[in-house]
Amino acid sequence: MKGQKGDLGEKGQQGPLGFNGTKGERGFKGEKGDRGLMGPPGDQGPQGQTGTCPASCETIQGPPGLQGTPGPAGVRGLPGIEGPIGAKGLKGDKGDLGRPGDPGLIGQKGEQGEQGLCKCTNGLNGTDGRPGEKGAKGEKGDTGAQGIQGAMGLKGHEGIIGPTGPPGPCSPTIQSTFTASIQQPYPLENQPIPFLNIISNQQRHFNPTSGIYTAPVNGTYVFSFHLAVANRALKVGLFRNLFPIVRITEANNQATASQTVVLHLTMGDQVWLQVKNSVTNGIYTDNESSSTFSGYLLYPDSCELPLGRDFVLPPEYQPEDFSWDGPPGTTINPTEHSPVSHTEPQS
Repeated sequence: MKGQKGDLGEKGQQGPLGFNGTKGERGFKGEKGDRGLMGPPGDQGPQGQTGTCPASCETIQGPPGLQGTPGPAGVRGLPGIEGPIGAKGLKGDKGDLGRPGDPGLIGQKGEQGEQGLCKCTNGLNGTDGRPGEKGAKGEKGDTGAQGIQGAMGLKGHEGIIGPTGPPGPCSPTIQSTFTASIQQPYPLENQPIPFLNIISNQQRHFNPTSGIYTAPVNGTYVFSFHLAVANRALKVGLFRNLFPIVRITEANNQATASQTVVLHLTMGDQVWLQVKNSVTNGIYTDNESSSTFSGYLLYPDSCELPLGRDFVLPPEYQPEDFSWDGPPGTTINPTEHSPVSHTEPQS
């Protein structure tokens, strides 16, 4: 049988210090131990010294203590009761003088008073007085009532017929408009530039493949172009029947060359754009840049459409006919009409 546990022996003396062993590996962190039991309360401290009575037995407020740490925000309180109306404030300073008021309406004329009684005695005739000074101009009287309409007068003689007036504006039966843009950048030199992307060409007076517009009637026309320029310079001109009308140069990269021209054209005249050479043909187009050519008939010279023997066929040009300075051996002022000979109508 196992015997009972013996009594705890006395603590032995401390043995000699042994050799330092090798440093062991770091152990794992142990789990947090349980909280210990609350210890018993300590003994009551000694009684303090007896205080002395001040000169006055009234409570004296001590100096304020250090500010404590701010406590947590409390719950929002209920709205307070509306307080009583405060006392009437002092009278404010006198304000600035206001603007003058608008003048009042003119009052109505008062009624004439009663004639006074005369209690005078006839005096002696006095001497004739001098003429008095001219009085001030009186106020304008009220407008009188409208008079009775007089008898109708005799009928006048018939007037002379006036001259015939100028002819009125033409009806919108004669129309011609177009707008187109290029498909490929850097067109060929000394050739009309083709504008294959048609935006508007309802009357089909513009040929997108050749890039040439043909005037349908005699009249005044407006042409404009807006050309994107990139990677090289641009020298471009507006031509009528092989002759340059306007020529412009744009040397800046990422720029736009624009021009608007008003021309008087004869039926069958042809208008187009062309560049000077391959070095200065910097017309560009992409998904975010467009180069366009537009024109329209502002007003015709006549309201009648050309029919039958009045119709004129446009001239046909060969590729070698086009040049930057016009036909060889010719000089012409761009503001004048080009010396073009049209085909005579067949009888």
